[in-house]
Amino acid sequence: MEGGKEQRMVAVTRSMVAQQNPLEQLQSKFKEVENGFKSWLAKQSMPVEAAVVTATGAAQGAAIGAIMGTLTNDISSSLPTPPQASLNPQAMASLQQAQALSGGPWVQARNFAVMTGVNAGIASVMKRLRGKEDVQSSMVAAFGSGAMFSLVSGMGGPNQAANAVTSGLFFALVQGGLFQLGQKFSQPPAEDVYYSRTRSLLNSLGLQNYEKNFKKGLLTDNTLPLLTDSALRDVKIPPGPRLLILDHIQRDPELREER
Repeated sequence: MEGGKEQRMVAVTRSMVAQQNPLEQLQSKFKEVENGFKSWLAKQSMPVEAAVVTATGAAQGAAIGAIMGTLTNDISSSLPTPPQASLNPQAMASLQQAQALSGGPWVQARNFAVMTGVNAGIASVMKRLRGKEDVQSSMVAAFGSGAMFSLVSGMGGPNQAANAVTSGLFFALVQGGLFQLGQKFSQPPAEDVYYSRTRSLLNSLGLQNYEKNFKKGLLTDNTLPLLTDSALRDVKIPPGPRLLILDHIQRDPELREER
């Protein structure tokens, strides 16, 4: 009798928490779809994966380029167009660069579609071949996207091959620096490694806001099997979330065994 009453309270509390976090629900659903797509993609052959990733990357780039082209369309229309015969090669190259970067929606959509599609495709192939995603793979993908962007957009002087190589090297250096910077700042603080299981548990219940309570009470991953209602109350976690956490621990076979 008591067990059935407690289960009903847990179900009601879980429902209330879910209703209070519609944004988290949406994010969780999107994450499920994304993980399912990635899982399906990982089972495909390398050519199929590269084609799908390239197509989706190109579509995203085209959307971004179209928006940017709409914003810069007025700027490009206001630029004076001097007679090309009166321009020296350096001035002509500068004019081509300005036109490439300030074209209309269709031009920018094409340019960005090529750039992002090539980058995504090469990155997926490099990850399959090397079995990891690191700075070298990222730089190779950026070199390819930079070179193709240069060729498609018409940036640079008359020597398109040399300019494509130069643009590719520039893209690769920038991407390599950004990758290293992202790696540096994406590493969690040393203390967070003691709360990885706790964070996963709270996220699965939609209670991630209470992670700071666990840290304040030094309730690390090692204490999860030992948690009691009074321990959670001491770190100022409300009754509803306490029920959800204790119910989850009781149902988890690994935590129950450790307990």
